[in-house]
Amino acid sequence: MIVTYNKEQVGDVLMITLKNSGDAKLAVERKGKVARVYREDKQETVAWNIFEASAFFALDGKGQLFLSDEQVARLNQELQAEGFAEVLVNDKEPKFVVGQIVEMVAHPDSDHLNICQVAVGPDKTVQIVAGAPNAREGLKTIVALPGAMMPDGSLIFPGALRGEKSFGMMCSPRELHLPNAPQKRGIIELQDTEEVGTPFDPARHWQG
Repeated sequence: MIVTYNKEQVGDVLMITLKNSGDAKLAVERKGKVARVYREDKQETVAWNIFEASAFFALDGKGQLFLSDEQVARLNQELQAEGFAEVLVNDKEPKFVVGQIVEMVAHPDSDHLNICQVAVGPDKTVQIVAGAPNAREGLKTIVALPGAMMPDGSLIFPGALRGEKSFGMMCSPRELHLPNAPQKRGIIELQDTEEVGTPFDPARHWQG
């Protein structure tokens, strides 16, 4: 669940993205201050728009927001009051974390992509397809997991590159808009002492 708010550019609308709709045709069902955005083919909810959102709780900031359990509960009350049966589930897990490439093989249908198994927690490994020229087994870097919003506004969802599933993205300094980021390809290289699964902290993880 990716929550964004930008009153200046969009208005007093809380936008909640649940899934990547791809090229699917979308439709909208609105009741009161709540609009459900769904795929016409599967009738699957992909997003919610909550209008006059500041009437429910104080909102501050611009871009991605992280809601408290109490705020999510308040939104669920509104969904229920308007007759929607679905329930929002709060996700407070960090979306930018230290990861380590534990296995890497060449993509069978590309001359520059690699299929990497990346540890992102003590007991969690995800597959990420990457083309970074400095990717290698053992490297620790910063990983954007599904549910992350990049500084340029793009959203990270599970996907596939040339037929191989990918569940996140290993980030370059430039993609994270870090100061003095080199304008060349290549993911962040962290010290071996960094702990896998640690939330990304620019002050700690970047000395550009």
